[in-house]
Amino acid sequence: MLVHSRTGRRAVWAVFAVLFVPLFALPLLVILTASFATHWSGALPSGPTTAHYTAAVRGESLRALTTSLVTAVTASLVALTVGTWAALAGAALGRKGRKVLDALFMLPVAVPSVVVGLAVLVAFSQPPVLLNGTRWIVLLAHTVLVTAFAHQSVSAAIRRLDPMYEQAAASLGARPSYVLLRVRLPLLLPSLTAAAGLCFALSMGELSATMMLYPPDWVPLPVLVFTSTDRGSLFTGSALAVVLMAATLLVLLAVSRIRTRASFR
Repeated sequence: MLVHSRTGRRAVWAVFAVLFVPLFALPLLVILTASFATHWSGALPSGPTTAHYTAAVRGESLRALTTSLVTAVTASLVALTVGTWAALAGAALGRKGRKVLDALFMLPVAVPSVVVGLAVLVAFSQPPVLLNGTRWIVLLAHTVLVTAFAHQSVSAAIRRLDPMYEQAAASLGARPSYVLLRVRLPLLLPSLTAAAGLCFALSMGELSATMMLYPPDWVPLPVLVFTSTDRGSLFTGSALAVVLMAATLLVLLAVSRIRTRASFR
């Protein structure tokens, strides 16, 4: 911490607590409490029960969780592959080429995700590429939405790389492919895992574009949370939201461990 005095540190922690608790922690605690409740009593839910979680880990809810995990993992891997390739290509093209690629990849982020969903829906609802009504259109939309973050993360990491390692390998006779696979990519591994975790978290929580595209046999969990609360099933929706948060956090913790090990290689 940059504050060295004891009074200053206490003041910083006090400000942090005042800002963090009501803005971030309290809403999540209310959702967690509501997921165990059956009705509202005053300002807080009451009537403890675990029935909502029993329903949240079976049947339609379990299928929705599996759908979200498959969608997020697939979109993250494809986005990481495409974003890394584009970042490496941008670094080789120079400053102007990098700017063009940055602008192209940031375009889906510059507009609301519902616009991206509409664009994908219009583009792939007619032959020769007909994806409307299939799971592939959801996977495509999620990939488009998260690729920009993978590209930006890897691009920033490439600019921070010390070229000395690549130059040393090349001076010893290593081919460009060997330098890329055995020197450059291992140095980028911590950033790659961080980008993968970010893409996964964003895909797990994506709703706006998904609502426009999902078919009946491919319903992600955020859609189920929305439909449950829209029907008035607030406590069931809260349990589903907690399951969604827990699944996302578990995957992010696993990715964080991989990133930590990669950093000390």
